Amino acid sequence: MKKHVFTFVLLLAGITLFAQSTRMSVYEEFTGETCPPCAQTNPGLNALLASPTNTPKVIALKWQVPIPSAPTKTWSLYQTNKTEIDWRYRSTAQGGYGYAINSAPSGKMDGQNVTVFGASSNHPANLTSGIIATAQSYTTPFSISVIRNWSPTGTAVDLTVTITSSTPFTSVGNLILRTCMVERLIQFSVQPGTNGETTFEDVVIKSFPSIQNGIALPNNWTASQSQTYTLSCPIPSYTRKITEIAMVCFIQDDGDKKIWQGVRAEKQGVPNDAEAISATVPNFTCSNSVDPMVTIKNSGITTITDMTITPAIDGVAGTPVVWNGSLAQGSTTTISVGTLTSSIGGGHVFSYTITGVSGTDFYTMNNSAKSNFYMVSGYQGTPVAEDFFAVSFPPASWGMVNTNNGVSWSRVSNVGAYAILPLGSMKYDFFNNTVAGDADEMLLPPLNLAGGNSPLLTFDIAKAFRTGKNDMLEVMVSTDCGNTWITVYSKSGTTLATWPTAITSNYLPVTAAEWRTDSVTLSGFNVANLLVKFVATNDNGNNMYLDNINLSQSNPVGIKTYGMVNYLVDVYPNPSNGETNVMINAIYPSKAELKVLNSIGQVVYVSTENLNSGENLIQLDASRFAHGVYSIVVESEHGKVVKKLTVAE
Repeated sequence: MKKHVFTFVLLLAGITLFAQSTRMSVYEEFTGETCPPCAQTNPGLNALLASPTNTPKVIALKWQVPIPSAPTKTWSLYQTNKTEIDWRYRSTAQGGYGYAINSAPSGKMDGQNVTVFGASSNHPANLTSGIIATAQSYTTPFSISVIRNWSPTGTAVDLTVTITSSTPFTSVGNLILRTCMVERLIQFSVQPGTNGETTFEDVVIKSFPSIQNGIALPNNWTASQSQTYTLSCPIPSYTRKITEIAMVCFIQDDGDKKIWQGVRAEKQGVPNDAEAISATVPNFTCSNSVDPMVTIKNSGITTITDMTITPAIDGVAGTPVVWNGSLAQGSTTTISVGTLTSSIGGGHVFSYTITGVSGTDFYTMNNSAKSNFYMVSGYQGTPVAEDFFAVSFPPASWGMVNTNNGVSWSRVSNVGAYAILPLGSMKYDFFNNTVAGDADEMLLPPLNLAGGNSPLLTFDIAKAFRTGKNDMLEVMVSTDCGNTWITVYSKSGTTLATWPTAITSNYLPVTAAEWRTDSVTLSGFNVANLLVKFVATNDNGNNMYLDNINLSQSNPVGIKTYGMVNYLVDVYPNPSNGETNVMINAIYPSKAELKVLNSIGQVVYVSTENLNSGENLIQLDASRFAHGVYSIVVESEHGKVVKKLTVAE
């Protein structure tokens, strides 16, 4: 390491004799959205780089590398700028620039190892104000000035870059002007990777014309030589906030990778920008109409005097609202968009879009917002039987409440209860939800269960846990249209989990043994106006999957039998290694198919049963099956019920 320091210092000492320009150093960090040490290091690094002592000396560029792995989300910081990032961090043998970064987080100062300037390693935790001062202290033959402006339409940043040499200079290799667009601050509500980071600073989102090519400069310069270049830098569609965009230009010698000078054109406000902040609508409504309110901010520097807001339910536009007034820079206003109606019960999405902004809106990527709500327009008599085979999600007449628009419930097609084919289930992604206490709801269709016996709710669940985490699942019911809720089921932590040991990776159940069937008797809730919801409360543990959600009722009054589960099923003894009883309690006579499936979905037994009204006892010889977990499937035109059977050794 001492030999490298000596060589670099000798070279720069020679330059100092002839050069008078002050250096602005460039610090490049190679960090990653799935890198836990990066998440631990970056807050301290960001504070160091932003200190008043260091801001006149160093410019930060953050490259989001796929180390130890690439984020899967297409909107991640790595995935949106993948080609440039790969080239910047990889070795020449891998088709990259030659930095050969193989661990994250890692740093380069002025294109060199940070150890050249006295650091004990290239790890950003070892960067200090003293090291920054050492790098910046060496003079350079170049000065750079930049004039930046928004393009007339606000879709690009226009730059005029002037480079002047104070002394003669000859480069080792090709001398390149590189220009990077960065977002100074990015804040996600949900982590884009897996390490928990939601706040990022100085992220490179695009380079112009590209980081690989840049603009070729003369390799030989004379004293007082000056070159001027103009660039138009289109704003990528994935940019979070254009008001956070800054431009960084630097001169780099590709022969020895040294960066000789850098400059940053800081972020600027835009002349005109109406930003949709929020959409406010009640989570529940027991009429066929809602009266939403929208909040809009003037994120530009020019006062907004008029704009048009177009509301919509489920993408169907309502009557546009024309707003006139005076909305000053940085101010917000809340506007009523009138009454919107729907004749369909269940979950809906309210959204709105801003158009027609006075002076022309420079940035339209932030012109819309949305919110989910649940409409009770009637109570259905058909009990619930949902296996999540259909692609549509949430299912018809179901509703989802996700107040922060972050990680929530979703349908997956690669997981199913007890590994029975075809697959399909409902997932809650606790693993990637870093918002502690975030509670997301999934509501069943409004139900009329008046008369008859107490309703029975059953569902299959697979859930893993992480040590020290306490994810929770609750089932709640309401008989007053959601004004009050009663908890009828609540499990959390290891009690909720179906896998016995902690799992630190993204949980995906693959065997039947990872599933459990839970049941809840809704005693006293055989009423005409019942709402039922699942509530997942997040503690960033591990994933949960629900399947085969059945809410049924024996001897209901006045309920149509078609389209509903016509029977209750019980399997005993369980576990078993001999004679096993399958008790089917049917409401009406019917014909049903009884199948036994093994853990990989193969049918090992099938029979057709003529069911009588009332109890029907069917006996199976479990000794004919190999030990393991099986699924008993009873299916007819009236629905399907799945039960688990464990065959013991």
